[in-house]
Amino acid sequence: MRNIIFCLLLITITIGCKKEIVYNDPIPKHNSLTIASKFVHEDRIINIWTPPNYNQTVDSFPVLYMPDGGIKEDFPHVANTLAKLIKENKIPSYILVGIENTKRGRDLCGPTKIEYDLSYIPNAGGANDFRNFIKNELFIAINKKYRTSSRKAIIGESLAGLFVVETFLLDNNMFDAYIAIDPSLWFNENYLVANFKTLSSKNYNYQKKLWFANSDATDISKHAKELNNQLEQSNKNLIFKYTDASNEQHNTIFRATKEKALIWTLNN
Repeated sequence: MRNIIFCLLLITITIGCKKEIVYNDPIPKHNSLTIASKFVHEDRIINIWTPPNYNQTVDSFPVLYMPDGGIKEDFPHVANTLAKLIKENKIPSYILVGIENTKRGRDLCGPTKIEYDLSYIPNAGGANDFRNFIKNELFIAINKKYRTSSRKAIIGESLAGLFVVETFLLDNNMFDAYIAIDPSLWFNENYLVANFKTLSSKNYNYQKKLWFANSDATDISKHAKELNNQLEQSNKNLIFKYTDASNEQHNTIFRATKEKALIWTLNN
C-alpha cells in the first residue's frame, strides 16, 4: 500500500512540474571584444555577428543590439535566425551585437521601492547606467570597428523586454526600432504603462517602430494589452504592432515569435 501511495505521489509531482526546455543551438562564427566601462564600472564582453555578405561588399550595415547577448544566452539562436531570414530575403542584412550579462537584474531594471520587486531583484536600479554604457561606449566601439549605418534596433525578452520599453520611453532617440518580447511590465507597479502618456514623446512622426508581444503570463499580458489599448487611442504617430501570443508560455514565446518580430521590425 505504501508503495502504491509513493508511486501516485511521484506521478502527481511529475505531472505538476513543467518540463524545462533545453536547447542546443549551434554557435555561429562571431567576434568578441571587451569594453572596460566607466558607466557600469566593470569589463563587459560583447559578441558580434556579421551577415554573410559583410565581407563581400564595402557597404555599411544597420545594427541590431541585444541584451542577454552572451554565447550561453540568446546570442546564438538570434544570430542563426538572422542568418536564416537574410538568406530567405525576408529581412535586410543586419549586424548583431550581443551584450553578455554580468548582473542582469541590476542592468535591466530601473529604480523601485516596491518590496516585491526588491525581493525578486534586490540590486535593481542600474538601467540608466546600462543605457549610458550602450549609448556612450558600446555604440562608439562598434561604429569604430565595423561598417555601420545610422539605423539601429534593439531586441529583448522578459526583463530585457522591460529595458527595451523603458529605453523607448526615456531615451527614444537611441534606436529606430524596438522589439519587446513578453516584457516584465509588472515591475515597479506597472510604472511604464501607467505613465505611458506622460513618458512618451509628443509625436513620433512615423519615424519609430515598436513591436511587442505577451505570453500567457498574466502579470505581463494584462499590462501589454493595456499598453496596446493606449497606443490604439493615441495620436502620437507611432508605427507599432502588438501580438497577443497567449498560446505561448514565458519560456517559449521568444523563439515562437522572433521571426515575425524581426521581419516586421527590420524592414523599413
